[in-house]
Amino acid sequence: MRRRQERRDRALSAAVGALCRALPPPARPAPDTLRRARFDRPQATLDCWRLLYALLKQIHGSKWTESDAIDNQIRFVKSALWYHGYDRPELYQLPSDGSVGSRELLLAFSWLLHRHSLLEQLLARNRVKTGDETSVCTCEDDLPSSQKGTAEIALEYGPEDRVDVRYLQWLNGRLKFQWRSLHAQHQEQCKLLHKLLQLLESETMQLEAFLEWKRLEPVYWQWMETVLDNMAEEGNKCESRDAHVEKSRLPKATLCCPWADSLTGQIDRLSRDLMTFRDQLHKLVTRRKAAWCEKVKTREELQKEGFSTAAKKIQESAELKLLDLTCLCAPTKNKMHGLCRLVFRSKHPASKTGFSRSVSKEPVSAVSATEVIRDLQMREASLERELKQLQEECRQRLDEIAEGLDGVICISP
Repeated sequence: MRRRQERRDRALSAAVGALCRALPPPARPAPDTLRRARFDRPQATLDCWRLLYALLKQIHGSKWTESDAIDNQIRFVKSALWYHGYDRPELYQLPSDGSVGSRELLLAFSWLLHRHSLLEQLLARNRVKTGDETSVCTCEDDLPSSQKGTAEIALEYGPEDRVDVRYLQWLNGRLKFQWRSLHAQHQEQCKLLHKLLQLLESETMQLEAFLEWKRLEPVYWQWMETVLDNMAEEGNKCESRDAHVEKSRLPKATLCCPWADSLTGQIDRLSRDLMTFRDQLHKLVTRRKAAWCEKVKTREELQKEGFSTAAKKIQESAELKLLDLTCLCAPTKNKMHGLCRLVFRSKHPASKTGFSRSVSKEPVSAVSATEVIRDLQMREASLERELKQLQEECRQRLDEIAEGLDGVICISP
């Protein structure tokens, strides 16, 4: 029996240790923290609050720092757990100074672990991203234009059968500079590869711990069942003790507080008044809603009648103006009006036919056909602009009426 208990303790220690190692390094707690929280030790309360704060911040993709005040961390943890559906009221009744409640926090942590697959989410979010992209350049490393000009100038100074010493010095300096740049790049690459290697090693250890945790997970949940049983027993004891104390102190409280009965009566009266006001308000809202619906129906009917009347007036006005335009255009085409005579300018002189002489002798006033046509075109354009303006006003009026019609679809003809 003793050996069996020792094996269970070792398995539990291994399961808790694997769970702690499978968590991300910034939020990784010590195994002793969970063991202390199992017995509701106040020394583990702050560590449990910080653990939940760090984990929930990572789940929500937010940045977190250890310098945040503990009351802000507690407030964030409570709101985040409420968002995720954790409805145990004992957690939300914990004080904001982090003095007590480590076992409640252990229950909340285990709930997240089981309900939301906490470890799987964190492993997927914190996975090291190692891409296989690389930069390749096969083009020639040509000299810049300024360096080419310097090289050509250096070559011009020397004779044709040899190279100038200054040009060789310049080439040597350029080679040293490129060598230093290449060395610095290699050092930076080594640093990045070393950092990447450390991240990969950490992730590998975390994955190994996760595999061990999956193997020992039933041991942890059996341990949490004992925690729940202990909490239930303690809760029953506290309830019976509180009920006994309340019964024994109730007469004394009544004697010490003679105003308790009157306060209860006032609360009852206020409750009845509130119920009455609620019923009255409901009736008032119903009446106002019915009156509003009637007003809306009446307004819709009036808007429809007014719109049809306005449309008819606009159409009649447009027809009258078009009729006037037709009347103005008709005399110029069919017959002369009054003593005016249309005169067309001829490109050839009229002396050959003798027509100009006969025209000049007549007393009838001559009117240029070009001017008449231009005048009519201008009046036609003015009437078209007015018609378009009236159509636009009608369209705007239609839009205003359609906006006041809820649930009605207006289709243009």
